[in-house]
Amino acid sequence: MPASKIVTMDEAVGLVQDGNTLTISCSSGLNVADRTLAALGKRFVDTGSPGSLTLVFPIAVGDMFGQSGLDHLAHPGMVRCMIGGSYPSGPSSMPPPKMIERIYSNKVEAYNFPSGVLMHLHREIAGKRPGVLTEIGLGTFVDPRIEGGRMNAITREDLVKVVEFQGKEWLFYPSFPLDVAIVRGTTADEDGNISMEHEGAYLGSVVQALAVHNCGGKVIVQVKRVAERGTLNPQHVRIPGAWVDAVVVDPEQQQATQTLYDSSISGETRRPWSSFEPVPFDVFKVIARRAALELSKGDLANLGFGVSALLPRVLLEEGVFHEVTFAIEQGATGGMPLGEFQFGCAANAQAIVESPLQFDFLQGAGFDVAFLSFLEVDMHGSVNVSRLRARPHVTAGAGGFIDITQHARRLVFSGFFTAGGQQLEIENGKLHILQEGKHRKFVSSVEHLTLDGRRARQAGKQILYITERGVFRLTEQGPMLVEIAPGVDVKSQILDLADFPIPVSADLKEMDLKLFRPAPLNLELPPKRENNCGH
Repeated sequence: MPASKIVTMDEAVGLVQDGNTLTISCSSGLNVADRTLAALGKRFVDTGSPGSLTLVFPIAVGDMFGQSGLDHLAHPGMVRCMIGGSYPSGPSSMPPPKMIERIYSNKVEAYNFPSGVLMHLHREIAGKRPGVLTEIGLGTFVDPRIEGGRMNAITREDLVKVVEFQGKEWLFYPSFPLDVAIVRGTTADEDGNISMEHEGAYLGSVVQALAVHNCGGKVIVQVKRVAERGTLNPQHVRIPGAWVDAVVVDPEQQQATQTLYDSSISGETRRPWSSFEPVPFDVFKVIARRAALELSKGDLANLGFGVSALLPRVLLEEGVFHEVTFAIEQGATGGMPLGEFQFGCAANAQAIVESPLQFDFLQGAGFDVAFLSFLEVDMHGSVNVSRLRARPHVTAGAGGFIDITQHARRLVFSGFFTAGGQQLEIENGKLHILQEGKHRKFVSSVEHLTLDGRRARQAGKQILYITERGVFRLTEQGPMLVEIAPGVDVKSQILDLADFPIPVSADLKEMDLKLFRPAPLNLELPPKRENNCGH
């Protein structure tokens, strides 16, 4: 009988050698093999090895509180370079994650590439193909003619190239060898077969494990429990034991940030719809309600982090939730996408697919409309969601934003008009701005180019920017004010607070007064629009 693949933490992390390239599966606190990463960091502190590592991760490893994920590895000399789709971030009121500090103090090389591209790159590595050829990233900070995805001054090498193929311009992300995978599952049998029945998302664990196996490397899987050899249903096995070198057990691994286990997240049970708390009436809800007016019956909508994550709760309160299907990049389709610490999960999902497939769906614009956030908007309608030098630890990188927006036909960006100390109040159906934010968000030129507004206009994209005090539509003149909140002065509270002249529509309207009152909107979704997707 073959030996069991269940090993101790020390034995597992002992497989990692100096100079190795590691690929890690995670989405903040979702699906993170945190105990394994902690053991790896402890080994370095105790022995000085393994050092000079390169880390690859399609989505952020660790949550916004720090002291998890990448922060276990934030020791001088341990990590040489990182290639990530996003990075752990947190509110400005909290200390920045240690690894973010190391990036922005030029202690470690770092790249930010689109999450979906990194997922697909693992698939290409597994198949011994040369890399990913795609339009995803053209005209953004990932384009080597702009920044090449480099995050600091010591990061100099170009890891992405512009090439011409069949008369078109593309970005090429070359393959490279991988030495170790650290991924996660729920149950392992003694042969190392891995099932994921308690996971809220599979993310890229399967392709990451396969890529490393086909490179001749070591695959380490952290699980919650162990089953007897041969007892797992093969239909439930996500990673075959033949690909796995070592299995470690953490019976207390959390399902998501601050979530030990919720069976509705993994699809084993379904929560009553009445158990979802309604969104409190405030300015966040006003913005989400206005975004809801952009939906049609039967829409398939992509949902991002931030204010947009409130949208499903608004629809549930209005009794039209089941007329729209939401999909998130981590893999859930349908159900109730969750917000805040559990973002990346959905309760009562219709399906949970692997993230590489979900990104095929997103990159190919298989959805009708995407609801996303913004940090900055400029005079061309360009959007920054990925970096602010003044507040680097509150910006997590692009994640799947570029994958989603590159070919999308309709985009709705939601956020506040200013940031940093803004105080707002809604009274008698009107918005009162008690104190303006310190930071302008409508700027002459975005600091980080995550979406190029000029390319978006040339491609005929339909784009709205929804704020608490006004709605802006992308036109040939840039973002144009088309709606204004009741109680807001156009000149002093909008036009004078932008770094560029904002054109005002000749048909400027007041935002629906019902948005600014606590009572339900009695929302009725219109019939589905024609030609939304650009298929």
